Amino acid sequence: MKSKNRTGGRVREEPNADFAPGSRDKTSNAQPASARDGLRRRERPTSNVQRRHQSATVPSERRFDLEERLLEYAVRIIRLVDALPRTQAGRHLADQLLRCGTSPLANHGELQGAESRKDFIHKLGICLKEIREARRWLRLVHRVPLLTPSKVEPLICETEALAKIFSASIKTAQRNRG
Repeated sequence: MKSKNRTGGRVREEPNADFAPGSRDKTSNAQPASARDGLRRRERPTSNVQRRHQSATVPSERRFDLEERLLEYAVRIIRLVDALPRTQAGRHLADQLLRCGTSPLANHGELQGAESRKDFIHKLGICLKEIREARRWLRLVHRVPLLTPSKVEPLICETEALAKIFSASIKTAQRNRG
């Protein structure tokens, strides 16, 4: 059973009790007894759950979670949209920004279920397209200005960082397609 633990504004999954640090010497039942008996302590395989737990407990290492980052981005977009003035321009920009600023979160979920490498790259491209559109709307909100720069500029910076992440992911996926 996995439980959620909030640390530093991030949600981290805790491993099952079976994989707690004190039970490191236990091996999976799926592993043959001969393989278990032949391994010395330092050569025992480590499950992914143990690796995740070990890397999450090292304070200098922060696990990168794109889905969590996209969720936080969508939350920030919604808050910014709610702060826009109730003018004709404000409502138009709010509608556009709300659509393109929240869709990368949903599209990221879609790309996790991609049926092929080509489909995966296509869905990455959709995420990138939506983020680029959000950047344009945010720049317009900033230029008019409909909100103070201190509310818009950090979100523009995050939008640019996400665009770089998705752009690099597309290049990597295309390079590994071969």
